[in-house]
Order: sequence, then C-alpha cells, then structure tokens
Amino acid sequence: MKRVFQTTTWRKLQWPLLALVVVMVFNFLFSKDFFELTIRDGRVYGSLIDILNRAAPVMLLSLGMTLVIATGGVDLSVGAVMAISGASAALLVTKAGLPVPVVIAVSLGIALLAGLWNGLLVGFLGVPPIVATLILMVSGRGIAQLLTGGQIITFESRSLEFIARGAFLGLPFTITLVLLVFLVVILIQTRTAAGLFIEATGDNETASRYAGINTRFVKLLVYAFCAMSAGIAGLIAAGDIKAADANNAGLWLELDAILATVIGGTALQGGRFYPAGSLVGAVLIQSLTTTILAQNVNVQFTLVVKALVIIAVCLLQSESFRRVFVRRAVA
Repeated sequence: MKRVFQTTTWRKLQWPLLALVVVMVFNFLFSKDFFELTIRDGRVYGSLIDILNRAAPVMLLSLGMTLVIATGGVDLSVGAVMAISGASAALLVTKAGLPVPVVIAVSLGIALLAGLWNGLLVGFLGVPPIVATLILMVSGRGIAQLLTGGQIITFESRSLEFIARGAFLGLPFTITLVLLVFLVVILIQTRTAAGLFIEATGDNETASRYAGINTRFVKLLVYAFCAMSAGIAGLIAAGDIKAADANNAGLWLELDAILATVIGGTALQGGRFYPAGSLVGAVLIQSLTTTILAQNVNVQFTLVVKALVIIAVCLLQSESFRRVFVRRAVA
C-alpha cells in the first residue's frame, strides 16, 4: 500500500517538477548569477532563497487549501483571513501593547474562528463552499478595514518582524514555518485516520456518512486548518512590511493557492490529495514570476506568460490529453 501511495505521488509530481526544472534551466542560461548563493552574517542569500521566501505565504495557503479541496470544497476567503490576522496583530501591538506571543495567539485564534465559521456554513448548514467562503472573502476584507480604520497601521516589533524577516539555521524563518505546517499535513495524511476521512469525504460523501464518518466534522476541521494556515501567512505579510495593509494583504492569493494545489495534482472534485505537489506548484508559480521580472518582460504580459505555462502543465497532467497527443504524434 505504501509503495502504491509513493508511486501515485511521484506520478502526480513529475510534471510540475519537470516544469520547475525547465524554468530553472532557462534561468541558468539567461539569468546571470541566478544560482549564486552568498552567506552573510550566517544567513544564506540568493535568488533561489528569495523564491522560497516569497513563495512561503502561497505555500502555506496551498497546504490548507489542499485539505479543503480534498473534501470537494474550496476556500475563497484565505486572502481576507490573511488581512484580518495581520490587522489584528498590528492593532494588538500598537494599541494594546500586548506581548508578541499573546498577539500571535490571539491573531491565530481569530483566524481559527473564521475557519470555524466557514466550516459551520459548509459542513453543518449545507451552504455550497464557493458561496460560504465568498461571503467571508468579501466581509472579511471589510472586517480587516474596520479594524485598521481604513488606514495602514505601522508597528515596530522585532519579534513580529522576525516571523517574516528572521532566519533559522541560515535560511529565512518563513521556510521553517512552511516545513512545520507541511509536516503537520503529512502526519494528518499518513499517521491519522483523519487523512483517510478527508479523502473518503471528497470521494463520496454519502457513502462516507453511511460508513460512520462524521463528514460534517471533517469539513469543520479542514476549513479551520486552512484558516489557521492563512493566519500564519497573514502574520508573515504584516511582518514583512512592518504594517497591516487591509486593502492589499493577501489580495487574490486565494487564486494562486487554488492553482498551486491543482498543479500539484489534487483534483478539484476531491479525494486523494498531494501536499508535496501543492508546495511544488507554489514554488513553480513564484519561480515564473521571478523569472519574468528578471527578464524585464513588460508587466502587461506577465500574467499571460504565467497562464500559458500553467495551462501547459495542467494539460500534461491530463491522461486523456496525453493519449490524444501521443496518438496524433504517432499518426
């Protein structure tokens, strides 16, 4: 069973990994010093490190999104939850003057409540996921703006800034956060019954319910986890600019998170999910962005180039497309 799991995972990973390799080869040929790494004050710097650092928020969002999509749902509110988390942290630091550990705990607690709200609407009240999370996507951004009074709240807190700008073992601390959340997801998938329940709910919710799985609670769990991941990403976004920008924090990142999850092999219909693939998808998206900017491509064409590459990866992942392509190539 373990060998089958590993084989399936590798099959899903091979195309996004191949696309990532192609992007890296392109940069090796056309981007000067792209692979150069330097160490200053015990910290590693370079374009590759920058890609991982900048991709961290989307990687966190995609890990939470992977669990949600595995149940057959979707969460459009993660960008708004990022804004709420960042606004809460900035407000508590500047106005209340609370210790940073308390600020982090309260901010993530608020994000958790947002996830529980989504889970309640989807799992217990039967609201379609796209509608339930769209509600929070719109209202959540408004809540963040109310918290900040429509202004950008700046703060000075080295501990809070460390989340986004600090280093651990020579690498950005954001990478450590991603690895910790990834480890939690892997443990859920491979070491607990929850992973099986999530996949079963996405495969066939009715059959799962008759088999004794509390599908409502499963949905509550995944939406809560997704919001917590978004809350961590929100703290990174706030710490990076030392401010809470309720208007722009996490704006449209929910789309990148969904895209990264799909590129990584998790089907929107639900069922089997691939956390490692989601991380590769997020890194591929950021690598494309960095490459396009490094080549001085006109900003109007940036999204078009990204879209074309991503469409190509998704088509290559489709077995039906590959069969048709091979048949026509042979003919």
